[in-house]
Amino acid sequence: MFAQIDTMRMARDLGAHAARRQRVIATNVANADTPGYRTRDLPEFEESLRRGSLELRTTRAGHLAAGLSGTLVRAVEAEGEPSPNGNTVSIEDELVRQADTKRQFDLSLSVYQSGLSLLRTSLGRR
Repeated sequence: MFAQIDTMRMARDLGAHAARRQRVIATNVANADTPGYRTRDLPEFEESLRRGSLELRTTRAGHLAAGLSGTLVRAVEAEGEPSPNGNTVSIEDELVRQADTKRQFDLSLSVYQSGLSLLRTSLGRR
């Protein structure tokens, strides 16, 4: 039912994008001392949304459908000043990305909760 409501679908997709981005940021921080590691990040949610849904497709009859929806995007190399060992991870930049990701997740949660509240009200429940 919620998949048919665009606002709820967008809130869900934004939350999923924030979760994926947080995973990429955690990987960056974990590799902060790895020589030659390049910082990665996901494109902005708005850019992913503009491209449309990039769902996994079944290309043969024997393949199982993934059952995922939303924007599945790949992490790309982010800009960063390389250290002497070639690593481009900056903990300060990762903290800024993490704060932005938390803001996106909080926004998606707020929209989703508001939508649920509106649906409950329309059904006569509080």
